[in-house]
Order: sequence, then C-alpha cells, then structure tokens
Amino acid sequence: MTPQRRIAIIAGLIIAGLAGWFVFERAAVNGDLVLYGNVDIRQVDLSFAVEGRVADVLVEEGAAVKQGDVLALLDAEPYRYAAAQAEANAAQAQANAAKAIAGSRNKEIENARAQLNEARARLSNAEAAFTRRKALAKEDTISKQALDDSERDVSVARATLASRDAQLSLAVEGLRSEDVTAAKAAADAAQAGLDQARYRLAQTEIKAPSDGTILTRIREPGTIVGPNAPIVTLALTTPVWVRTYVDGPNLGRVAPGTKVNVLTDAPGGKQYEGSVGFVSPTAEFTPKAVETPELRTDLVYRLRIVVANPDQSLRQGMPVTVTLKSGN
Repeated sequence: MTPQRRIAIIAGLIIAGLAGWFVFERAAVNGDLVLYGNVDIRQVDLSFAVEGRVADVLVEEGAAVKQGDVLALLDAEPYRYAAAQAEANAAQAQANAAKAIAGSRNKEIENARAQLNEARARLSNAEAAFTRRKALAKEDTISKQALDDSERDVSVARATLASRDAQLSLAVEGLRSEDVTAAKAAADAAQAGLDQARYRLAQTEIKAPSDGTILTRIREPGTIVGPNAPIVTLALTTPVWVRTYVDGPNLGRVAPGTKVNVLTDAPGGKQYEGSVGFVSPTAEFTPKAVETPELRTDLVYRLRIVVANPDQSLRQGMPVTVTLKSGN
C-alpha cells in the first residue's frame, strides 16, 4: 500500500468519525436513548432603525445586559428638531379643526351683522349724494368728473354691501361639511406626522430586547451609519437549545415535550434538564435514494432540545450528550 493511499484511508476514517460525532449517534444503555448534539444559542444583530452619526456605544464585548438596557446612542439633535416642528404643525391643525367644528361664535356673528348695517348706510349715503350731484349736473354747476366719482362710489358701496351680506350668511351657517371634513383630515395627517417624528426620535437608542451577553461591538462612536446597520451582536440568555438528530426507528420516542437530560462533554461535565421542543417533519440527511426498508433506517431527523435552566457554562457550539430515559 502506497503512503498516499494510507493517508487517504486515515483521512476518510477521521472525517467519518467527526461526522458521526457532530451529526448523531444512538446508543442503547439499559434501554436509554443517547443522542449527541451541540448547544445552539440565539444571537441578535442590533441596529438603529434610522440613519445618523453614532454618538456612543455604552457596552463592551462580554458585558452582561438586562432587557431594556440602553446599549448605544445615535446623535438625536436632528430628530428632536423634527419632532418639535411636527408638534407645532399638529397643534395648528388641531386648532383649525376645532374652529371648523365649532363654527362661528356669537360675537363674530354680531360683528358681521354690524358690518352689514354699516355697508347699507354707506350705500344709502352714496346713492343720496349721487342723486344730488345728478341734479346739479343738469344745471352745469358741477363737473362731469364729480358726477362720475359719485356714481363709482355707489357701485363700490353696493359691492361692499354684497360682500358683507355673504360674510354674515357664512358666519350664521358655518363652514360646509366638506370643509369641516378637510380640516379634520388635515389634523389627523399632522398628528400622524408627529407620531412618526416621535418614533424616529425613539429609534436613536438601541435597547436590549432580552437578557444576554454582548458578543461583538461592531461600530464605534463617530461612525455614520444607515438604517439597519449592525452596531452590536447580542447572545440571548434564553432560550438555549441543543441541536441533535435521531434515526427513524427511534423517532417515536422523542415526541415534543419529552423530558431529557443534557450533559456537557467537558471533564466533570454538568447536567441539565430539558425537553424536546421541536421534531423536524422531514429527514435532514438522505445519503442515497430511499427505496427499501433497510435504507429507510439510515434517515435522521433534526431535534431541538430546550434546556430548562441554562447558565453561563453552556456556550455556542459546545458538544453535549442528550439522554432519554427508557421510562419516558
């Protein structure tokens, strides 16, 4: 046997052994079902929902944080200004809508009626003056220009009277229903703009969505970032899962909710309680086409084991042994 062939055989055996370790292994010990898997911890890349300059990152890698802790800050000044402007616009629109709904006040109606009476008096005076000047014009005692001016005054007084009469009618009847509806819609739009401005202002803080540990500090203060650019990566304290696999003949023993024990593979390994949280409905690995009952036994199905009381001893990717007691 050549050295190259010997090396290839040894490499193949090593690869096969590793695959068996990380994928799954079933052993019968006093009727117990033993599976091998790896710890799977959920990770979250946290980012701002708005663009801007990173003002501060308040945590370091490895820091333990609680839900609601502020982890990073964006420069919020532009968003404060926008929120203040939106608040002023909303207040103005609300006032206009309230005015449209309430209609004219009694004092406004009285004022419009007084202006109408004044316009009537001015028209009466203008008509009387025009009549006098018209008689004088027949005697050639006034100029034609004076007569024309007097006639123009009558026309202006009549137009003013018509305008004042329309204003009084509007004050008494109030705005049309369409105008009131438009004022309400404008107020709603301004309020929506204010809500959006306040939301954007709130997005200048990153808060921890759950208890966990900071894995990576990706950005530093002063960096200009766009929306959804990762700032820190958080590993959640819970849930902690174990990813493992079971073969077809033992699939019926691992229904969701089945209690198991989880043992770490480190020397003096620690034991945890857990339960089956998920069983894949389909086979994860199919080395060859399944055509006979014998080959069907080679299929494996992915399991998710939920660890009941995880702690800092469980790390991402850590190999563990999962044992299902024969009595379950």
